[in-house]
Amino acid sequence: MTEAKDRELVDRFARGESGAFDTIVQRYEQRVYAIALRMTGNPEDARDTMQEVFISALRALRSFRGDAQLSTWLHRVTVNASLDALRKRSRHTTRPIEEAGEHPSDDISPDDAAARAARAAEVQRALLQVSDEHRAVLVLHDLQDMDYAETAAALDIPVGTVKSRLHRARLEMARLLGHLRETEPTEGPEPLKEGR
Repeated sequence: MTEAKDRELVDRFARGESGAFDTIVQRYEQRVYAIALRMTGNPEDARDTMQEVFISALRALRSFRGDAQLSTWLHRVTVNASLDALRKRSRHTTRPIEEAGEHPSDDISPDDAAARAARAAEVQRALLQVSDEHRAVLVLHDLQDMDYAETAAALDIPVGTVKSRLHRARLEMARLLGHLRETEPTEGPEPLKEGR
């Protein structure tokens, strides 16, 4: 249903209805921003990337043939624009994701909120340390909940490549974040150890 609505919006825009492009932006701006934020790790870079994505879309949408879904095409443009932003950035300065508008709920204690913010910052720093191709797969599949086929289409790679990159990326993230498991409190009884 969404695909048909997207196709209709693209057709209307191609016929000169500028309001159709506004609807496309409203429909996809949050997802584009979320992908850009996870890819770049910086709210300012994510906003700049989002702007670049929609400028590119505005220029290219009239000639959009529909070989892929509009959402898939926008995801691909977002990943590429995010990677461009990272290449342009001379140094990596990252603020915790919470500063970008992902606020913890009101029903947790300030200490828990601070611990969550610290973990989120650690995860984002680790995400920026994995290779671009692995980060793109992690962001689209694990953080944006795209399935293997959607991720493959967005990155223009085979599904098997998505699976292998995802596996390697998860291993790398586990290695980078292993220290978090050691410092997190455990709930309930201590697990049984061998030899007990």
